Amino acid sequence: MSTYRFIPRSHLTAEEWLGADAGVTLPPMREPLAQRMRAWLRRVRRRLDGRRFAFAIGALLAAAGFGNAAYIEAKAGLAQVLLRDAWSRSLASQGPQRPWPWADTWPVARLTVPRLGIDEIVLAGASGRTMAFGPALSTAAAAPGATGNAVVSGHRDTHFAFLRELATGDRVWLETREGRYAYAVEAREVVDSRRVRLETGSDDARLTLVTCWPFEAIVPGGPMRYVVSARLVAEEAPALAVL
Repeated sequence: MSTYRFIPRSHLTAEEWLGADAGVTLPPMREPLAQRMRAWLRRVRRRLDGRRFAFAIGALLAAAGFGNAAYIEAKAGLAQVLLRDAWSRSLASQGPQRPWPWADTWPVARLTVPRLGIDEIVLAGASGRTMAFGPALSTAAAAPGATGNAVVSGHRDTHFAFLRELATGDRVWLETREGRYAYAVEAREVVDSRRVRLETGSDDARLTLVTCWPFEAIVPGGPMRYVVSARLVAEEAPALAVL
């Protein structure tokens, strides 16, 4: 079944093509925000230790002074540390866990590419706000491992910069609370989002990774997309070891 469907030449927004969702909903928190903040800071300090925590915050503030690109990269890197902690807690509790007290998303999967040494935490809901912190799984598409097309989007200059290095046959693993799924890369294409729309349905289990193109673009946005298509080839039982 084709990954794309041709549509009229009316312009699609980047959010549409990247699978932007209406929103995701976390369970309500009973604790006051101040209490949640104190608990969160304790977890972060335990995770990084005092010196590394101070260094991470200092690096983030320093990057802000060097311009938007450096700040975005520093923020994305620090976010993945906090997301790993939330992902570990979600595996232990078998429920969604906020990476920080005010978050409106949560970790839903872990994406790894063994050949390239890639290891990223994937968030729920492919909105621009979510993708500032990590790759994002579209809730409008299929779930990982299920029949259909699971769609994960990410920014070309941070978490999904590695897409240009993927080759046909590479294994891309997606781990969820339900299991681990290996997908084999079958195709890499550049498409115009004004002319085609990504299909979320499929007769088999597939994974599509999407980012903007070209990778070296100075101005962000634009209608062109770099798309990696993969097919499910292996499945394993859930792995509950902490990161």
